[in-house]
Amino acid sequence: MGSLWMLAAGASFACMSVFVKLAAGAFSSHELVFWRSVLGLAFIYLFLRLSGRGEGGLVGKNLTMQLRRGLVGFIALATFFYAITKLPMSVAITLNYTSPLFLALIMPWSLGERPRPVQYLAVALGFFGVTLLLRPWQGGNDLVAGLIGLFSGFMASLAYVHVRQLGRLCEPEWRTVFWFALVCAVGAGLLSSADGWHPPSLDNIWLLLALGLFATFGQLAMTRAYRTGDTVVVASLAYSTVVFGSLLDGLIWNEQLPAIAWLGIALTVAAGVWAVKLNKKEPS
Repeated sequence: MGSLWMLAAGASFACMSVFVKLAAGAFSSHELVFWRSVLGLAFIYLFLRLSGRGEGGLVGKNLTMQLRRGLVGFIALATFFYAITKLPMSVAITLNYTSPLFLALIMPWSLGERPRPVQYLAVALGFFGVTLLLRPWQGGNDLVAGLIGLFSGFMASLAYVHVRQLGRLCEPEWRTVFWFALVCAVGAGLLSSADGWHPPSLDNIWLLLALGLFATFGQLAMTRAYRTGDTVVVASLAYSTVVFGSLLDGLIWNEQLPAIAWLGIALTVAAGVWAVKLNKKEPS
């Protein structure tokens, strides 16, 4: 039953994406990353106060790696939010969820091995799906945004590698989440200051609060799923975000993708689930 928490996380992350897209009319993608991160920091503070945790302090013994993970995660989140504001939501989410495809290549090399032929096949299938989804032969600005969304998936895979390394060093999850949120808040704050701020108003502040609420609940549900469920099942159910996002895309924006794009989404998701299973077979 623990694995089913990933369905709740998938629905929450899809709803978060909805509010990112809705708020894009009033805020830049950098500002949305900033507000999401600030709300995340507020939650961590309340969590530590109420739970009495915080052993070892906020700095710990692996600050450099925490900062590296925070930077990689910030780039992944910033490029993902940018893609959501420029692309159909189902497309942006699918591109971000290509991270298992990159992991299928990265994880063996991190262990001093070469990827197996079957891993290359899964990656090739996934990127064939991405090609159908983006349709580069048509050109246009969507291709640039699509490549940025794909880059968010690559950076997300690097963030996952860092999280695994921090886990092996016995770093508590709350500390990793804290530094991720802090680096994101600082990085997004600097970019927003360079571009210019758009102060929240009574008309749009609820969008930011809803974004933060769904992002926080999604993180909680995802953490619980990975802690209590089967890793392969949980990682496969993570693709429910693509399903929920596609449904909301059609209901809210009446987004109509061509059949070839839906085929691309299906192939990318199938290859991602396959890659998840192959990654699980790698020695840890």
